[in-house]
Amino acid sequence: MPSVPQSEIETWSLIIRPRRAWLDLRLGELWQYRNLIVQFVWRDFVSVYKQTILGPLWYIIQPILVTLTFTVIFGNIARLPTDGMPQFLFYLSGTVVWAYFADCINKTSQTFIMNAHLFGKVYFPRLAVPVSILFSNLISFGIQFLLFIGFVVYYNFAGLAHTNVWVLLTPILLLIMAGLGLGLGIIVSSLTTRYRDLRFLVTFGVQLLMYATPVIYPASSVPGQFHWLIQANPLTHLFEAFRFAYLGVGEFSGSGLVYSAGIMVVFLIIGALLFNRVEATFMDTV
Repeated sequence: MPSVPQSEIETWSLIIRPRRAWLDLRLGELWQYRNLIVQFVWRDFVSVYKQTILGPLWYIIQPILVTLTFTVIFGNIARLPTDGMPQFLFYLSGTVVWAYFADCINKTSQTFIMNAHLFGKVYFPRLAVPVSILFSNLISFGIQFLLFIGFVVYYNFAGLAHTNVWVLLTPILLLIMAGLGLGLGIIVSSLTTRYRDLRFLVTFGVQLLMYATPVIYPASSVPGQFHWLIQANPLTHLFEAFRFAYLGVGEFSGSGLVYSAGIMVVFLIIGALLFNRVEATFMDTV
């Protein structure tokens, strides 16, 4: 290969170099490719219910149907406690928040598998794909959250819910939840390039995790000998804080939120390191 003069090398606007070190994360590239992330967000959002009859209405229909199912099965048949809250409102709060977390972890865990055709053609920071999933899911969450707020306002006027100033913590709660979903998701996506069985384990595991999280029951209803186990789940403190802020019930704890944030940081660090390591060689195994 003929050598390239130094003067020509210095005129390049972008130089792509392989990632050599574990800590060579290059997170600054995400900001440089922000327009691409916006395109990914729009692609993910519009493709979910594309060519369907009801279209975006499914974002509203789905949580209502799930909440009604929970109300009948867990509220009327199993008679699980709801801390004195109306059953429909209690289950709707859990359904809306859980849907955001579950979608984040399920979709980000398939980053390499579902985008291998794109990754093999053009260069861009691969972390842009899972980050875009967080934002596209945030749009759908926003639609469902507005539905939830409508019921909260109604039950507040009826004197059955007690929204308080702690609703200001909502951005922090969403940030921690998104971080947990992203961290767990990219850890799994990094491992699935070699162990495809994890794809099925994630789907099954997320369903089991829902029952280990106070989604369909309050943390106060857990027997004392198992209370430490439910508190060890970082999602518990987020759901309880969310219900405490909007419904006025729940075991809100500032130390619990700090614990959840700490677990989020650990997952993000481990996930980013694994993702960075696998990114260089995943095309050989996918």
